[in-house]
Amino acid sequence: MLVTIELSASFKAYDVRGIVGDTITVESVRAVGAAFVDVLELAGKQVLVGGDMRPSSADFAQSFAEGATSRGADVTDLGLISTDMLYYASGTANAPGVVFTASHNPAGYNGMKMSRAGAVPLSAETGLEDIRAAAQSYLDSGIIPQHDAAGSVNTADLLTDYAAYLRTQVDLSRGRPLKVVVDAGNGMAGMTTPAVLGGERLGDLPLDIIPLYFELDGTFPNHPANPLEPENLRDLQDAVLEHEADIGLAFDGDADRCFVIDEKGEPVSPSAVTALVARREIARAQAGGEERPVIIHNLITSKAVPELVERHGGRAVETRVGHSYIKAVMAEESAVFGGEHSAHYYFRDFFNADTGMLAAMHVLAALGEQDLGLNELAAEYNPYAASGEINSEVEDKTGAMERVVGSFSGSGVIITRTDGVTISSTDGTWWFNLRPSNTEPFLRFNGEAHTQQQMATVRDQVLGLIQN
Repeated sequence: MLVTIELSASFKAYDVRGIVGDTITVESVRAVGAAFVDVLELAGKQVLVGGDMRPSSADFAQSFAEGATSRGADVTDLGLISTDMLYYASGTANAPGVVFTASHNPAGYNGMKMSRAGAVPLSAETGLEDIRAAAQSYLDSGIIPQHDAAGSVNTADLLTDYAAYLRTQVDLSRGRPLKVVVDAGNGMAGMTTPAVLGGERLGDLPLDIIPLYFELDGTFPNHPANPLEPENLRDLQDAVLEHEADIGLAFDGDADRCFVIDEKGEPVSPSAVTALVARREIARAQAGGEERPVIIHNLITSKAVPELVERHGGRAVETRVGHSYIKAVMAEESAVFGGEHSAHYYFRDFFNADTGMLAAMHVLAALGEQDLGLNELAAEYNPYAASGEINSEVEDKTGAMERVVGSFSGSGVIITRTDGVTISSTDGTWWFNLRPSNTEPFLRFNGEAHTQQQMATVRDQVLGLIQN
């Protein structure tokens, strides 16, 4: 009896992610490559394939290419790339593609982020589930039939073009000199930072780049490439203080997210970064003739973001958490920019896709255009007290959420259920959101209030109800 992998173990809502040799193998990847071509009807068309620095990425990219060419697609092998380099390639070539990465997950993981032509995202609702089903049928049968005209493979190096394109979006040549510590976490930012911010491929900028862990190493010998965890920022914080730097930047493994540290070694909230970049992008769009540029933010972003957007003549649109939702609304609204509190930042002029590097460039430009330190500059965009995301392991997530709703129901609150449940005071002084994880037994809490004491009171009340 033929035993095959169950792809449902690695196919998630927005991407594919699994344990190498267990839930994701060269055989399963080959089947997915074939299914990708079949479902998106790509026989005779170009498919972009690349991967990050994880030890398995090169073999997986080759296997995907084998599956894709067997079904008639012509593969362009992009080699080592960050995730936003795939989006750049997909947007400029108007071709679909895949990057092999497990983002911030540990070394034993790998996965696939896929896009349609033009960097349009794939999710379970927009084709990913169909690809899984088709690939599963190939695995179950043990046969991938050959197309009448097998495709070819060629190679391309797009790092210089990618770097040059980003430099057209933000002019960093005229700002004051800045000392910048960058922690690449042994991930792909170790390759992209010297190309974009350094003088490796283009002209020098007034930036003194101090590198931390730029060596590409998918075993992550120094710390996990997950800047969401505070302990993974400590080396960067120490280096910023040691070198008396103006700013620190931390990227995750595939470099699509960027976290910012100020000159005092303190993290700058991603919501504050969203507000700062939104202000710049509103001004740029207005200079181009747009009356009321649209900015997208998800529902756990600080309320300071929509307030700033409206204050500066933009229109704020709230969406659910998740990059597929953000990208879809970006396209529908022709939004100029979108930000998530998870440090994903989306740009209309980057094909509605997320790029940590372009967001970092905006922060560098804003800092370099004036004389304030980043700590003082960011304070304007961070007026409220936030809890940060707090995860509670709960078996009955629905029951826990309803306990909270029942406790808070009554006069003086507004309850909405756009994504989980959001409860806010009618006087606007506090709010919180509870969202169940799709993949883990976690209930995620995010809250904010006008004062630290008020935030702590609401937080402790909600967590007590959840964990009781």
